Amino acid sequence: MNKTSQNPSDPLQIPPIREVNTRAPLRWLAAGWDDFRRSGTPSLLHGILVSLVSLTILAITMIHWKLLPGAISGFVLTGPFLATGLYALSRRLETGKPTSLKDAINAWTHASRCLFNFGLLLLLSATAWVVFSVVMFHFFIDANIETPLDFLRYVLTQNEINFMLWTILGALGSALAFAITVVSLPLLVERDVTTKLAILTSIKAVGNNPVTMLWWAMIIMIITGLSFITGMLGFIILYPLLGHASWHVYREVVDAENLPLRTQAD
Repeated sequence: MNKTSQNPSDPLQIPPIREVNTRAPLRWLAAGWDDFRRSGTPSLLHGILVSLVSLTILAITMIHWKLLPGAISGFVLTGPFLATGLYALSRRLETGKPTSLKDAINAWTHASRCLFNFGLLLLLSATAWVVFSVVMFHFFIDANIETPLDFLRYVLTQNEINFMLWTILGALGSALAFAITVVSLPLLVERDVTTKLAILTSIKAVGNNPVTMLWWAMIIMIITGLSFITGMLGFIILYPLLGHASWHVYREVVDAENLPLRTQAD
């Protein structure tokens, strides 16, 4: 395990980053499942809420199908922020404290300005991507697409340069979103740090563990895809699983011992 030097007095000093092997994602999933099982109802309610919101968005996109591709990418952007309550629940379980729905709510009501600013940034980014996708399809895609089925058929058969460009930009955007959120939000929940430090820490965590983090990103994509395939019902179980697992990604990869703790409401 490699560590970088740390000066606790420097608020912009990135904390030490541990290097983990490619088996780590399986440990994170196992630990996340254990937290989900121990937390019970508060975690399950997160999954139900996300599933209901996803179903609502899906219903809207079935009517206004041009929002569909952007909405899917937007969910990827905002998903880590919505799991704030799950990070707080895992934090309590880690310290041997009981969990309740109140603890998840407290994570939001006592959230730092940095956390909300970061969440707002993700929300604005997601909105911008939705708008860009709508404009891209309206003005640059030369195809007769009237329904979501037409869109799916177009995706599977097209070879236009504009669509390829949109796909590449979407992939790059998703990769960037993953890099800046993979450990930053749990770090902001536990430690009293700035948004800038949290983002830089997350990027370095990915840079120091490229293969493992690629493997973890693929797992997230697969689990998200399974949730979509099940008509969003998979999120009821799989979203809390990923949220709790993300806490353990942060705890195993980032050595935040020298950073000031954020006050935890009891």
